[in-house]
Amino acid sequence: MENLKWPKNPRILEINTWPWLHSLSEIHGHQIKLDNVPVQLIDQELGYFDAVWLMGIWERSPKGRDIAIKDEKLQEEYRKALKYFNTEDVIGSPYSVYYYHVDSHYGGAEALSSFRKELAERGILLILDYVPNHVSIDHLWTLEKSDVFIKGTIEDQMMKPYEFFSVGNKVYAHGRDPNFPPWTDTVQINAFSREAREKTVNSLLNIAKQCDGVRCDMAMLLLNEVFILTWGERAGSVLEKEFWQEVIAQVKEKFPEFIFIAEVYWDLEWKLMEQGFDYCYDKRLYERLANEDAPKIIEHLHADLEYQKRLVRFIENHDEQRAISVFGEEASKAAALIAFTLPGARLIYEGQLHGYEIKLPVQLGRSPTEEGNLNIMEFYHNLLKILPGKEFYDAKWELCNVESVGNGNNSFKNIISYQWFVENRFLIIVVNYSLQISKAHIKVKGLNYGATKWKFSDILNKREYIYEGKDLDEYGLYVELDPWKGHIFEIKKL
Repeated sequence: MENLKWPKNPRILEINTWPWLHSLSEIHGHQIKLDNVPVQLIDQELGYFDAVWLMGIWERSPKGRDIAIKDEKLQEEYRKALKYFNTEDVIGSPYSVYYYHVDSHYGGAEALSSFRKELAERGILLILDYVPNHVSIDHLWTLEKSDVFIKGTIEDQMMKPYEFFSVGNKVYAHGRDPNFPPWTDTVQINAFSREAREKTVNSLLNIAKQCDGVRCDMAMLLLNEVFILTWGERAGSVLEKEFWQEVIAQVKEKFPEFIFIAEVYWDLEWKLMEQGFDYCYDKRLYERLANEDAPKIIEHLHADLEYQKRLVRFIENHDEQRAISVFGEEASKAAALIAFTLPGARLIYEGQLHGYEIKLPVQLGRSPTEEGNLNIMEFYHNLLKILPGKEFYDAKWELCNVESVGNGNNSFKNIISYQWFVENRFLIIVVNYSLQISKAHIKVKGLNYGATKWKFSDILNKREYIYEGKDLDEYGLYVELDPWKGHIFEIKKL
């Protein structure tokens, strides 16, 4: 495990751990914990990935579970996911952390260590959660005499009972995002508290012994500008260094290979990268794939390459609706083809590979029974085998020129194309991201074909094409694609 290094452009599988193990236990007829996950499953289903993110591994709050059981809005979500659910199915939110200990339901820290070893033997790294903005309302820190949390007054609690709560004679604020109501199962950590930062560093140092990286929940909430907007004078004086700048530096001093992934929105990705994050969510790409057209997506891909290499591309995770229900079946494949062939980390959510349609609330410990979508399963099985891998770690990536075929046909604007190039190996990705048949000439930057013939092997669709080099130089590669279809060409000189 000591020698396992993070690859470039890692493929990450997010697993909702509790319901995942519940499903495995039902399949195998006995309780599956992390130390007895079937080895063949690790080989067959996890082997495509460079890292596995076990979401929801820490002890959950008992009070948080009570809140999750009684919350009427959450009950509506439970019914959408599980037609018939009972209180045993509700396990509470994994983001209302009671204690950063591996839950005994999973087998505890020893079971996690065993699972990590199995992963490491297959070259797979392990990611766990960290929730910097808040802890559960019944966390042990609330019993200490400390300056860790945002405090309120009795008047605050009386005037805003959904924003403040009391522990003994102390009043604290619930954790929150400034744009939404508070999370009533949490207590807000004060980013400007030195004691809170020390506790954060100590927690992360302990976590870093157990995994290879953390995904930090709502990481942008701790930025000075956001924290001041949310809490104002209640937070006290701004410290000399930003929260993440101080915390990440101290952890990396002892664990230099440990990586930090930020869940981040509001175009604050670069600020968090500057403060030490290795990767940040690419929510903008997700939104453009879901709601906009090819020109808007291409506009996003003009960003600086060093920045793009540090983005986490996804079309599904535990916070979003299932990809197939957002995009539709065929468009979801086109979106995946783009998201997972770009530079940066590629995040796939458990169940996405099967085309599941039901979003499971994170407070539930049991998944609904769904039939796999054979079309989606075949697509991902093929795609994961041919994604640019280790042989393209040091490859150059850039957008291709997409030009009209003439005759006033503007459908070329629907086509997105880019290339990976290393030594004499080229991969060219072409996707028609639209509802109409589209045609274009694709010109690969920096490639002079010459007078010889070239073979274009479409490794996505298992077809081969031979072209004259002089025609490719003059016109470019002609493509004509049905809606949402694409090519991944490997090209060689004959």
